[in-house]
This record gives sequence, C-alpha cells and structure tokens, in this order.
Amino acid sequence: MAETRKASRFIVPVAVAGVAAATIGLVPALAASGDPDLPEITAQQLIEKIAASDTQTLSGTFKISTDLGLPALGGLASGLGGTDGGSASADPSEKLTELVSGSHTLRVAADGPERQRLTLLDGSDEYSLIHNGDDVWGYDSKSNQAFHEKGASSGAPEKDQKLPGTPKQLADEVLKAAGDTTSITVDGTAKVAGRDAYQLVIKPKQSGSTVESVKIAVDAANGTPLKFTLSSVEGGKPVVDAGFTKVDFGKPAASEFTFTAPKGAKVTEGAAEKFEKGEEVPAPGDLPKGFEEGIPGLGDVFGKDLGKGGGPEVIGEGWTTIAKLDTGAPAPKTDEAPKEIQGFLDSFGDKVSGKFGSGTVFKTKLVNALLTDDGKVYVGAVTKDALVDAANSGK
Repeated sequence: MAETRKASRFIVPVAVAGVAAATIGLVPALAASGDPDLPEITAQQLIEKIAASDTQTLSGTFKISTDLGLPALGGLASGLGGTDGGSASADPSEKLTELVSGSHTLRVAADGPERQRLTLLDGSDEYSLIHNGDDVWGYDSKSNQAFHEKGASSGAPEKDQKLPGTPKQLADEVLKAAGDTTSITVDGTAKVAGRDAYQLVIKPKQSGSTVESVKIAVDAANGTPLKFTLSSVEGGKPVVDAGFTKVDFGKPAASEFTFTAPKGAKVTEGAAEKFEKGEEVPAPGDLPKGFEEGIPGLGDVFGKDLGKGGGPEVIGEGWTTIAKLDTGAPAPKTDEAPKEIQGFLDSFGDKVSGKFGSGTVFKTKLVNALLTDDGKVYVGAVTKDALVDAANSGK
C-alpha cells in the first residue's frame, strides 16, 4: 500500500500526456490522391462555405493517427500497481481514450443532431457508441459489456453539433479561436475519400507556439471538413492526422442507431440512471478517498476550488496562452519514484532553472508543462523556453 501511495504522487507529471490528448478532441482521418482542378477561392470565402455547411446526414469510414512524441509506456502500468491489459469498461469516457495514441479505424454514421453512431474497430472486436434521442449506449464486443446513459445529462451532443466526431467539430473550434494572432490561407486542392476538396491552412503568427500548422481539407461541394492535420514545430509525423477514407452524405438506415444489449452482457448504468434510482452520485468536485493524501496539495486545485468555480490563472493570449496552477506543495522528487516511473519521467522531462528557481519541463510534441520545485505548474501548447520565460516573469 505504501508503494502504491508513493507511486500515486507521480501521476500528475505523467498525466501531461492526458492534457495533450484533451486539447486534440475526437476527429476522423483520410486518404488523398491527386489534385483536382477547382475554381479559385479565397480563405474568407472558404471559411464562409464551412460556416454555411448544413450537412445533417453522413456515413463512412475514417482513420485517425495520433503521435504526441511520448516515450513508450513499457512497464509504467505495473509500476503504478495496475496491469497492462487495458480497461474492459464500456464507459465511453474510458474507452475512447485509446484514440490519444497510435492509429485507429472507425466507422461513423449521423442522422441529424439526435442520432449518431461511432464504432472503433480492433480486428474482429468492436466498440460502438450510439446516441439515439435521449439514450446513449456504449458496447464493447470483446468483454460483452454495455454502458447506458439516459436523459439530458447523458453527455449527448448539443443540438447545434450536427456531426460530432468528424473533422468539422475541430475545424469549427480552430476557426472560432482565430484572430489577429492567426494566418489563414488556401493552399491548393486535394482528393479526400473520392471527394474534391480545398485545403485551408491555419498558422500561428506568434513565436513560441508548438503548433506549426493546422490543415483542413474542405469538401468543395458542401463545405464539410473531410480531413484534419495538426503538425508540430518539431517536425516528423503530424500530432493528429485524421480524415475519411470513405464517405457518403446520404441518410443512413434507421437500424444504425438502434441498440439492444446482447444476452448475457453486463450493463452499467450512467449517473443519470443512478440518480433516478436513488443511488448516491458523487458531486463533480468530490475526490476519491485518499486522493488528496496521495497527491499532496492538489486536492484543493483539482477538487474543491474547481467545484466552486475556481481555476488556473491564464497568461498570454492566442496560440501562446499558458495556464498557471499553484499546488501549494513542493513537487515530488523523481528520484523517489519507483524505477519504472522514474525512467518514464526522465525520458520526457528536462531539468530547467532560472529566476523562478528550478523545476522540470515535461514535454510532448503539442503540450508542454513546467513543474517548479516549489509546486507551481505552467501548462500550454508552447515551447520549453516560453514556459521558462513565463515562470521567470513572476506572474
């Protein structure tokens, strides 16, 4: 028990990978060949075309590849007292985290804001997430487990999110955030899943961002984003390369959105169902027993304060925004960690020092985090030098 508690103190720097994943979101993938000859279009006109797109129905297959530049996890799970077998849960909040690394093939179907289906393919096994009206089902064929959530709090998409899980969702967020700190141009054409598309290129004007560019392939006929590529200033493989290999904008069959748990399947009800049945549901700010003790000082930051509407201090703007947290406790020393965890931390952590004192920058190709020895945390999609400069400024 003592070793497990000791190991838990090092989960925070390891979780930098999770922060990176959260900034990416769920988007599909692509295959391109040939450059179609299309009428010229300006960036402004192409953005307006995306905004005017009213695609309500589609079905297809896409691939998503994610490369955060993290070292191999190896025996990290066993070092934390866990296993390497992965989770057998059908809860989408757990299952879909698999998309934050490696390459995956998915099928998608959508029929307006009330019906969507996303299926993650893994050999002969499948994980499906189905939204149909008030019901959300998750089903894992490998473990024969199902997850069911019902009602407004089910996590179903908002009414204006016509095609959740497609490049459009992320494209909208990027374009919404674009301003004086952003360069937007049209860079030729492409062929995506057999469709003619324009290529929209978005780049930061600011120095210090880890983002080199965002490229969005936009369907020339209906304005639907078909491919999304996020590249890092470090070069190499894209951080996210996501796009359709096959797409059809016709109405999917109604059977795509119906689901009945197979015989013998273990069904887990979500929070809404538990509440209706009178079962206890933890408040959003509550922490599991022993959490605050296992990670000193972080209980108030991630539990009580956030539950009362608190949050991190924001430094800067645009592509170089940095979030600052003060844990109120000294950072754990990596040389006290179990050797499996110590090796992992050392492989993507750089020791740094400056006017602020000293600390460690935990790095990925997208999101970096500086953990100072006195317990302050600086996180952003910015370079190591930008984090050190923010800490030196005394903000």
